[in-house]
Amino acid sequence: MNKLKIIKKKQSGRDAAGRVAVRHQGGEQKRFVRSIDFKRDKKNILGKIISLEYDPGRTVDIALVQYSDGEKRYILSPEGLKLNDRVIAADSGAEIKTGNAMPLSEMPIGTVVHNVELYPGRGGQIARGAGAQAVIAAKEGGYIHLKLPSGEVRKILQKSMATIGALGNADLKNRVFGKAGTKRLMGIRPTVRGVAQNPRSHPHGGGEGRSGIGMSLPKTFAGRAAVGNTRRPKKYSNKYILQKRKKGKHS
Repeated sequence: MNKLKIIKKKQSGRDAAGRVAVRHQGGEQKRFVRSIDFKRDKKNILGKIISLEYDPGRTVDIALVQYSDGEKRYILSPEGLKLNDRVIAADSGAEIKTGNAMPLSEMPIGTVVHNVELYPGRGGQIARGAGAQAVIAAKEGGYIHLKLPSGEVRKILQKSMATIGALGNADLKNRVFGKAGTKRLMGIRPTVRGVAQNPRSHPHGGGEGRSGIGMSLPKTFAGRAAVGNTRRPKKYSNKYILQKRKKGKHS
């Protein structure tokens, strides 16, 4: 059996050569990484919730499940899940109940789900953050129409697994960090405006006093364009999007 907890190795946003590859990372507290069962591939074996725990590596709480064969696994803890509750993952015949996992085809329209697989067997990739939930809107052919937290409606294969219920800690967005040190303990280093830097460090830098960016198009620190549709390239999976996400919301 794999270990449920391992010490998280500090990367500080650096590559194998020790150079900064991702900015604004580093200095976080020492912590464990919990191994989460996103696949829910332990089928037809009843499990009991023996503890509900805080996970510093994610925005939602996690639940420790002890299965009837003795194995223990962590799962994401949906809202309403309590100690000593029983959960199960099955391809068919499972009860429509918070914490149970099954293919989307086994759930009625209107069911609220989380930890949804994009492709069967890959493990849950959709709706895994605090307060996240997706709703089964319709069934058509071999696909489910799933309304995502962002407002996007996407076609998902009916064989894909999902877990019933909405994730908790929806109030996380209202958290007040209070001081810069809290962010440093989380591994988030300061972000400095380009116009406040020197010209060698950023294209926006330099000038006398409080100057603007000094160029027709804003650029990233690496000199790439920072305006326009620069980070959403066309993807082959776009054909499965039935309704685009609403502006101002993020999944």
